[in-house]
Amino acid sequence: MRTKTILPVALLLLIGQACNTKVEKQENMTSDKNELNAIFPKGEKGSEEWFTGNAYAIRLVAADSIHTTLAGNVYFEPKARSHWHTHPSGQILIITDGVGYHQIEGQEIEVIKKGDVVKCPPKVKHWHGASPDVGLQQLYIIPNTEQGIVDWMEPVTDEQYTSKN
Repeated sequence: MRTKTILPVALLLLIGQACNTKVEKQENMTSDKNELNAIFPKGEKGSEEWFTGNAYAIRLVAADSIHTTLAGNVYFEPKARSHWHTHPSGQILIITDGVGYHQIEGQEIEVIKKGDVVKCPPKVKHWHGASPDVGLQQLYIIPNTEQGIVDWMEPVTDEQYTSKN
């Protein structure tokens, strides 16, 4: 009879502890809204030839002769952004955390946030990066790499970047 009583009590204690841990984690996440929850390693700091500010990239899937698709993750610290660029076959961005901007040349800046999916059309000049106050983490997918990967262009000026505000 004692085992029947101890088991439910122990189970309730474990559930209670798990709930408290979850609440503590949620409180910690909301206490610093600028800190992102990383899914993948931060990666290597991106070149100043391609990024303004601190951006870190890691390749997750290398293209090969069977899967002609490249995929990776980029973590942008606040204010960091890519330079203007195009992709011969386009690009898909999946925003996994944070808040940022995406702009196609000649169009308004679009605010992007966790859960958004952005399709960058082939050969269309664009840029993307973090907002001024919150970083951005994104998965990138580049299909049909046999057509090329990326053509980098000039930096996004501070005036272009802040035209949203």
